[in-house]
Amino acid sequence: MSNNLLANKKGIIFGALDDKSIAWKIAERCVEEGASITLTNAPVALRFGKIQQLGEQLNAEVIPADVTVQEDLDHLFEKSMEVLGGKVDFVLHSIGMSLNVRKKRAYTDIKYEWMHKTFDISAISFHRMMQTIYKKDAINDWGSILALTYIAAQRTFPDYSEMAESKALLESFARSFGYHFGVEKKVRVNTISQSPTFTTAGSGVKGFDKFFDYADKMSPLGNASAEACADYCISLFSDLTKMVTMQNLFHDGGFSKMGLNPTVLEG
Repeated sequence: MSNNLLANKKGIIFGALDDKSIAWKIAERCVEEGASITLTNAPVALRFGKIQQLGEQLNAEVIPADVTVQEDLDHLFEKSMEVLGGKVDFVLHSIGMSLNVRKKRAYTDIKYEWMHKTFDISAISFHRMMQTIYKKDAINDWGSILALTYIAAQRTFPDYSEMAESKALLESFARSFGYHFGVEKKVRVNTISQSPTFTTAGSGVKGFDKFFDYADKMSPLGNASAEACADYCISLFSDLTKMVTMQNLFHDGGFSKMGLNPTVLEG
């Protein structure tokens, strides 16, 4: 159900791949709430994913961009402002990739060139994205920038490997750049720490099924769905949360505050 919370707002959604993507659900909700958006992902993702289908569904232009290439980001924001008719009001960063995880390298036997690539794609891209927005003055006052993260930034989940450090860096960038965006442009920057979710990327983590079930039992409300995450993002893109910034916001059914839930011991 639409409440027109994003009426007349413009935004850019990074990272939608297929209908299992959280970014896909967020893009759908943004348009449902009255926003106009552009969509972006890496050129290889455009070839193997279904983002073009989403673009047609939402009447949203799809603009390829490799987030590790500055020229691509420059073009993305310039083209988006051209297509949307001015500065944007919100941006979502939903990007994460680890070759070490994908190729099942042990944390104690990491290939460092792959680790560097993980950090560049999954975390440094967030700083690069925000710096591009900042320099181009591409977002309106009281705009909102969000990135999706995970509690492994604070706690140890062995099979999440160096993605944990990547998410910790991502969250630090949100706090640090959030200060500059707030002081200079009245723009807020936050991260959302989401429950384990059956996305294409998340399902590639070793033992994901078992951990999903564990988190679901541990959380008083159960795991938060991708659709619920999309609703939360809408509230943070809207004018209802203008004074919320530099926060890591847990959207996890209460998992982050639990020590032990007896149901986990019941088998």
